[in-house]
Amino acid sequence: MYTYLLIAILIGAGLYFFIRTKALPLRLFAESVRVVTEKPQDEKSISSFRALMLSTASRVGVGNIAGVASAVALGGAGAVFWMWLIAFLGASTAFVESTLAQVYKRRSAHGHSYGGPAHYIEQALKTPWLGYIFAFSLIATYVGGFNLVASYSVKEAFSTYGFFNEATTPYVIGLILAVLVAGAVFGGIKKLSSVTVVLVPLMAMIYIVLSLVLIVVNITQVPAVFAEIFRSAFDFQAIFGAFAGSAVMQGIKRGLYSNEAGVGSAPNAAATASVSHPVKQGLVQMLSVWIDTAIICTATALAVLSSGIEGSEDLKGVPLVQDAWATVFGSMGPHMVTAALCVFAFTTLIGNYSYAESNLQFILRREPRQWELMLFRGASAVIVFAGAIAEFSLA
Repeated sequence: MYTYLLIAILIGAGLYFFIRTKALPLRLFAESVRVVTEKPQDEKSISSFRALMLSTASRVGVGNIAGVASAVALGGAGAVFWMWLIAFLGASTAFVESTLAQVYKRRSAHGHSYGGPAHYIEQALKTPWLGYIFAFSLIATYVGGFNLVASYSVKEAFSTYGFFNEATTPYVIGLILAVLVAGAVFGGIKKLSSVTVVLVPLMAMIYIVLSLVLIVVNITQVPAVFAEIFRSAFDFQAIFGAFAGSAVMQGIKRGLYSNEAGVGSAPNAAATASVSHPVKQGLVQMLSVWIDTAIICTATALAVLSSGIEGSEDLKGVPLVQDAWATVFGSMGPHMVTAALCVFAFTTLIGNYSYAESNLQFILRREPRQWELMLFRGASAVIVFAGAIAEFSLA
């Protein structure tokens, strides 16, 4: 389903919204940048910028490094073009789903806004049972699935180091991650937004600047890289010869997984913002898709492709990026990639948790009691620990 049906639905929705909004991602791009800086209606509420950083924290994660490198290794340079196309369409979907989150958001007894797809499925579609299915699915996927994978990926990034001991190191990594995540999530959504508002822009800027350094050093290769991106994107013989592993499929899957447009995750962050009009938060979340795919994913792809390191079935993901960075930064390159991966994974972990807590509130039909929150947050930290000591086979 993930390979074909779900992809067709998400692309179809993106194309439909792009047409119905009359190419809104292009027409109102400048406006989306402007509204990010607007102050919240209520000083105690979460601003548009904080909501943007919270959703970007979840979007920008392990996939921006490991996933993009794997897509390029398995699908070729053409996968980058299809990632761009998905971001182009996904921005329209992100606008619509996040605007709806603002329209149908609710306020807690403490005055905090909350909402998301589960809420507007119930209110707009009059199908509360479907809202429950969505809420349970999101909690299972983001806290149970994605956070396991993010924690596992951090462990894997350290597996190439000499000090790594299969019997003990995963437990140490898992414990450190679990403690850090617990420290963030036990403070609540407001605390989470305070963490992400600092970490996300800082980590993104450092990673982008370092990627640009690598690209500039290999600037003579860049024209050939862009030529290869467009050539292999439309190499239809290769595409239809092995469609599941082609540039089209790899780029589409990576774009959809990374920017999460249409998945229903970011609207949970969008609903927490205090804005003067619902559309403004839709524009802000549209910008998050561009940040994730058009900027950060592209930075990874161009850095790898311009380095001259060839990806393959045996050399993909984090090791491929580490080898690419080593061509410019020497022995420090792999360490820098590992550090970036750790920070990306951490912000993903806490961003994913924030979505889950919002949907827990929907399921309970009230604000969770303190002991319920403590149990839920504790279980989330345990899952993070479990991911580091587990063994997966990731595509």
